[in-house]
Amino acid sequence: MLNRYSVTAALLLATAVPAFAHHSDAMFSNDKEVVLNGTVREFQYTNPHSWIQLMVAGNAGAQPVEWSIETAAPIVLLRAGIKPAALKPGDKITVRARPLKNGGPGGSLIDIKKDDGTTLSLRGPGGN
Repeated sequence: MLNRYSVTAALLLATAVPAFAHHSDAMFSNDKEVVLNGTVREFQYTNPHSWIQLMVAGNAGAQPVEWSIETAAPIVLLRAGIKPAALKPGDKITVRARPLKNGGPGGSLIDIKKDDGTTLSLRGPGGN
């Protein structure tokens, strides 16, 4: 017969596995990097991850492609000096990101360079 501690431990273990899996970066190519020049469509400063929706020019004559760049939670961004007003729709930026393994238009943020030369990084001001 199971005692109450065994049941509690089993429940905690069962909920820890999905939580760990959610924070995996397995979908990104951690050995590759893309550089994207584009225009911010939206900066979603939300939990559990913030997102940059970036419009990137397509090939000659093609429509722009919308890239979804995953960043960190707002508290991590704030600690790195990246505030909600740091990126506004229409801002021209250059993003370095780890691309999706499936080749889709998405990635995981490395850093951002704004038109004024400011670099935004999860490592804080001036971080690479």
